[in-house]
Amino acid sequence: MIDKQVADMEAALAGIGDGASVLVGGFGAVGQPNALIEALARTGVRNLTVIANNAGFEAGAGLGVLIGSGAVGKIICSFPRGSIAFDERYRKGEIELEVVPQGTLVERIRAAGAGIAAFYTPTGAGTRLAEGKETRTIGGREHVLEFALPADVALLQAWNADRWGNLSYRGSGRNFNPVMATAGRLSVVQAQNIVPLGAIAPDEVATPGIFVHRVLHVPDGDPPLAATGEKKGASS
Repeated sequence: MIDKQVADMEAALAGIGDGASVLVGGFGAVGQPNALIEALARTGVRNLTVIANNAGFEAGAGLGVLIGSGAVGKIICSFPRGSIAFDERYRKGEIELEVVPQGTLVERIRAAGAGIAAFYTPTGAGTRLAEGKETRTIGGREHVLEFALPADVALLQAWNADRWGNLSYRGSGRNFNPVMATAGRLSVVQAQNIVPLGAIAPDEVATPGIFVHRVLHVPDGDPPLAATGEKKGASS
């Protein structure tokens, strides 16, 4: 019987060690797997490369906790501003930053999941973001070669999950999570609700279970189903 549910946080994060590259789902605070992120900080890991849309905001939550713990040696993101923990460590030279335009970032992740090694994009051409990168003129326009961005681990947040690892997301929680699920060699999900097989309609499955390895029930973040009046298995 396929059952990807794990009993606790220790089992969810087992095997994630020093030097790992970690994709972190979410857009700002929405859809970010804060429980997994904060638990990873407590393991004492070091020299992580974090790939996320931003560098966190609150020092005491989510990525702010992970960065503040000293676990992150490098972050690859689009929006590093607004993070107290990141600002402090960056000024001290304790963390490396790679800024990637948001569309390029998500396409590099998508390419990794699709088995595409690299692609050309006009985004960033002629700017400091293109320095040191291969360029090519296509259709009379300069393009920059960008490489796929796979990772050892993807930490995700879902609204519903079943024991096979099929996932649906609530509202704007469906942001970076689905594409990151495809690019992580190990995909770990904190799910607001664990539902029976078949409760998620096939056309509402945003992440098929084939991309998911571990599912942990973490009923936090979004309000519980009873508070929203939604039916179990529903997805927006």
